Amino acid sequence: MPFQLKELAERLGIESRGPDKTIRGVNTLEKAGPDEIAFLASPKYAHLLENTHAGAVLLDEKHGPRVESALVSAHVRLDWARVVMLFARPQGSMRGRHELAYVHPEAVIHESATVYPFAFIGPRAEIGAGATVFPGCYVGEDCRVGEGSTLYPNVVLMAGTRLGSNVVIHPGTSIGADGYGYVQGPAGHVKVPQIGRVEIEDDVEIGANSAVDRAALDATRIGRGTKIDNLVQIAHNVQIGPCCLLVSQVGIAGSTTVGAGVVMGGQAGVADNLSIGDGAMLAPQVGVGRDVPAKAAVGGSPQMEYNTYLRAGLALPKLPELLHRVRRLEKEIKSLKTAREGGQDG
Repeated sequence: MPFQLKELAERLGIESRGPDKTIRGVNTLEKAGPDEIAFLASPKYAHLLENTHAGAVLLDEKHGPRVESALVSAHVRLDWARVVMLFARPQGSMRGRHELAYVHPEAVIHESATVYPFAFIGPRAEIGAGATVFPGCYVGEDCRVGEGSTLYPNVVLMAGTRLGSNVVIHPGTSIGADGYGYVQGPAGHVKVPQIGRVEIEDDVEIGANSAVDRAALDATRIGRGTKIDNLVQIAHNVQIGPCCLLVSQVGIAGSTTVGAGVVMGGQAGVADNLSIGDGAMLAPQVGVGRDVPAKAAVGGSPQMEYNTYLRAGLALPKLPELLHRVRRLEKEIKSLKTAREGGQDG
């Protein structure tokens, strides 16, 4: 759907400068055409403004005069997300409940929900208003999928899983599989039944091929507005607060509590039964083995204060030279001691 540039400005509540134009799509500064809008979020790409063919550019006040037509914003990245949302095409085109989907007679599907062919909806499962279940999804018994939520292809919700409103789960993700619980018996490992569930609050998004395990007894919980990347593992009984960001390949072991607004970089690993305080930041590949206070920043493995971790990283390439100098100094000291002892004997 095309928009006039001034119409976009009105929708965003920002200023439009220069000639009005018809905008039919979004693109990069390098590849945008005369009927597309691009954006400039970082000054290091400002040189691209000289040769861009974009019909208009979303940028800040400082760079506004450098283009013919502009949307001037104090929050470029945020407003760009809103622009892209206007042009983004939703995945899938089907509406309604397809006859090739399996829906158990005891399941409750809202009349406005969409269920694609080859989805499975189990006994007493509930699919809310405007929700979408793509092909290959498994929604087990007693699951609840809230209003406006989307399960992309091959998502699995094991029994009792509860999703709030506007939850998005990307392809191949498993929610509610058994947690990793075993005890050592005389004949080997004995499985501890995992009889809890997973509860995911409103506006959570979970990337592809991630896993959130059901609790042993109560519930594994993910708080409102939290965004989880691909290939993330969240173990049984973990409690994650609202508005957290977990980047790809994060792993959180069982019964750990994560506060509000926590950010975890890629491949961060968190041991079991820990507490990560509100607003904490975990650097990529950090190995967390003890509690992290609120608003603390940690890095390294084992974890250390983030500035210490940075200094240690800068020092690491110098270690071979430092080792060589230490060995040379040790030899010099040994020679001096030998000479002094020889003088004393004389």
